[in-house]
Amino acid sequence: MKMTTILLIITATVTALIAGLFYAYSCSVVLGLGKLSDSEYLKSMQSINREILNPVFFLSFMGTAFLLPISTFLYRGQNLVFILLLMATLAYLIGVFGVTMFGNVPLNDQLDKFDIVNSSAEAIKEMRNNFERKWNFLNNIRTVFSVITIVLTVCACIWNKAD
Repeated sequence: MKMTTILLIITATVTALIAGLFYAYSCSVVLGLGKLSDSEYLKSMQSINREILNPVFFLSFMGTAFLLPISTFLYRGQNLVFILLLMATLAYLIGVFGVTMFGNVPLNDQLDKFDIVNSSAEAIKEMRNNFERKWNFLNNIRTVFSVITIVLTVCACIWNKAD
């Protein structure tokens, strides 16, 4: 098996891991969190946003942002595989990585600075209303783009002629 094929399989694996994370979050975690009281919701999101900043998450999240462009470059001579990987790379870098870095992360940072303990019930409710709707919308965008990315990457794997 060629090294490019092995790299493509690794790329597909980390892409699938990150797509699975966002998918699972969209169809389970968000729904469960939505049933919490305002202060419980904000405390839970603060905790989750802090805990996700770990090496395992970074390996898949940053690994996908790093490996997709490399795989795309390595397959530049194979028209269909290259086009599929290029589309996957663009979908990931714009719809997942970009949305996360320029949408979800600023909201997470804003929430992290919010002092739940010393805030009024009204301020807590307002913070939740401002955070939850925007964050969930952005998460749904990156979930859709994660799924598109993995579908395109799997298609590239299928059309790749492995030795």
